Amino acid sequence: MRKLIIIIVGVVLPTFLIFLVFKGYNMLFEANVNEQVAPYTLYVDEETTIDDVYAQFLEDNVLLSPEGFLLLANKKGLTAPKPGHYVLTAGQSSNGIVNTLMAGFQEPVRIQFNSAENLEDLAGQLASQLMTDSLSLLEAFKETRIGWEGASTFGAYLPDTYEVYWNASAATIAEKLYQNTVRFWSEDRIAQAAALGLTPAEASTLASIVMKESSKSDDRPRVARLYLNRLEKGMKLQADPTVIYAIKRTNPGAKVRRVLKKDLSIQDPYNTYYVNGLPPGPICVPEKAALLAVLNAPEHDYIFMCANPDQPGYHAFAKNYAGHLVNQRKWTRYLNERKIYR
Repeated sequence: MRKLIIIIVGVVLPTFLIFLVFKGYNMLFEANVNEQVAPYTLYVDEETTIDDVYAQFLEDNVLLSPEGFLLLANKKGLTAPKPGHYVLTAGQSSNGIVNTLMAGFQEPVRIQFNSAENLEDLAGQLASQLMTDSLSLLEAFKETRIGWEGASTFGAYLPDTYEVYWNASAATIAEKLYQNTVRFWSEDRIAQAAALGLTPAEASTLASIVMKESSKSDDRPRVARLYLNRLEKGMKLQADPTVIYAIKRTNPGAKVRRVLKKDLSIQDPYNTYYVNGLPPGPICVPEKAALLAVLNAPEHDYIFMCANPDQPGYHAFAKNYAGHLVNQRKWTRYLNERKIYR
């Protein structure tokens, strides 16, 4: 009996302890992320606890051996992981995951927007892709940007794809977008705008009108040149999108499919039937393609245009008012036949 006890104490028990240590080591330091869900994306905000993370891991079957993960995290003092966007790979161990969450070793995310009606719309679009809220983003976007002061602010943020940290501050995001706009406006492009008699901010204002006037990439440069021709001749732009914008400044919910004659006399600084030259600022956040349509507008002599019912989305151009009246009557007849009165 004594011999048996000696064997158990001297051989079996140490072997068992070694087995437990080995198993525990494997559990903590060997690859523990399920290959079937890897790479696994994890978003951690300021209210997320390690218990929340563990519960999510269990629900999504992330860990091959979940035993010991929470114990290890608690042992290391990890109660609240650092906020961020994390990507777990198949080769990571429980210890590696805990260290990553403790140190905040996150991966950047790609955010994008193609266009925006205004700064509120821009803030809303980006807030859905980031940890920060839309109100904080809106306040950051309203900060004064050199060259884009006041009503020109819409032009300070160029639609594009950006790589940022998911938990970046609103101020950081706004600055990132602004610096991209600064880079876009190289010396060559500033010179291009100057040759057209425009500052970058004015080019952005015109680009926003062009963008709202036409959705067709091959129509926009011709539309841009027509407006440039009008500016050069001292004519009013008479752009219908600016009338719609003026209407919606006082009635945001208005649906305007057709601009009426009475609308043309609206006394608003954005109504280019009422004011001379460009309005105070952009009527939307202009796209890069619309900006390039202005800067690279091809030469032509047209000074009148009207929507073309024979080519939906495109315009019919004219060099004189008589030709314009022909196009205008055709478009009016098209609208009336479809009972589009507003």
